[in-house]
Amino acid sequence: MQWINRIRQVKILLVIAAIVLSVASLVVSNFLVRDLKQEEHRKMEIWAEAMRSLNNADENTDLTLVWTVLNSNNTIPVVVLNSDGNVQDYRNIPLSDRERQTEMEVVKAKSQRMRQSGRVVRINLSSTDYMEICYDDSLILWRLAWWPYVQLGIVLIFVVVAIFALLSSKKAEQNKVWVGLSKETAHQLGTPISSLMAWHEVLRETYPDDELLPEMGKDVQRLQRIAERFSKIGSQPEPKPESLNDVVEQVVQYINRRTSNRVSMTCQLPQTPLIVNICAPLFEWVIENLCKNAIDAMDGSGSITLVAREEPGCFSVEITDTGKGIPKNHFRTVFTPGFTTKKRGWGLGLSLAKRIVEEYHNGRIFVKNSEIGKGTTFRIELKKH
Repeated sequence: MQWINRIRQVKILLVIAAIVLSVASLVVSNFLVRDLKQEEHRKMEIWAEAMRSLNNADENTDLTLVWTVLNSNNTIPVVVLNSDGNVQDYRNIPLSDRERQTEMEVVKAKSQRMRQSGRVVRINLSSTDYMEICYDDSLILWRLAWWPYVQLGIVLIFVVVAIFALLSSKKAEQNKVWVGLSKETAHQLGTPISSLMAWHEVLRETYPDDELLPEMGKDVQRLQRIAERFSKIGSQPEPKPESLNDVVEQVVQYINRRTSNRVSMTCQLPQTPLIVNICAPLFEWVIENLCKNAIDAMDGSGSITLVAREEPGCFSVEITDTGKGIPKNHFRTVFTPGFTTKKRGWGLGLSLAKRIVEEYHNGRIFVKNSEIGKGTTFRIELKKH
């Protein structure tokens, strides 16, 4: 659980860093946008004074400075309206070819939007005559206002990619550990199992009528099968056509012999064998894990029902117990490596089961339903080939 907590802490830190960067960027940008808006408003006031000077000029007035001020505005969209609300002049307002057909109406409509947003400077030419200078945000100001949101999107993408890369690297590292541990376990089991098989043959020849030797032989074969399962972890097994009925029955027979009479196991299998492409040793491991978890959830007393059937597009196996049940918020986390509610255990059984079903058999395994105090149903689906 320690590495899970570390990943969670790193993700939280990344999210907090992203939020801090985004808020800081928005705050700074808002200050810049506010200052730039004030600067553009001052420019428009100067531009309006230049327009008033132009309107009040006579033949002897030097208009050099006035024209310099008027022509210096190359970025701020501006519309000049007379006292009747008609357009006298406009600058820096892009128009499409279609809009140019009704040029003045379009410019006037845009000036009304500018007035409604409060971007207007009024010039009194006389007691009865005036002009209004309507203006809009410049392209630079518009880009600056939207840039924080673009930056926020980039930061979010960075966080998502970082978390994905972290989880992928951690999963790859974890897979290497599992594979190495599994193969080393299989290797270490090989020698004692071979010795046990040899001693079993010696005992069979010496005591051919002993009733315990067949059961001992089954246990040795069981150990050999477990070692075979471990050896297949990390390598791509070759599925073969197998009877799903036989696989389920073998698991039930094995667990029945090693479980108390307080646990009843029932199989509901079709009369026609369900032939599925599976790796039998690994798939038996999945069924066995689910049954053992069910027994633990029932505290060694209850009933387990296994149902295998053929459905449109898939073969399914459902394992239902009468145990404690699983909270809905744990339906997915039960398959997380290290997750366990037992005092003892590694919390790897369901995780391995999920990997075997989904990665080696291209199937699905999930909690179909569960009720606290009533029981749980796990469902496995295998695609038809």
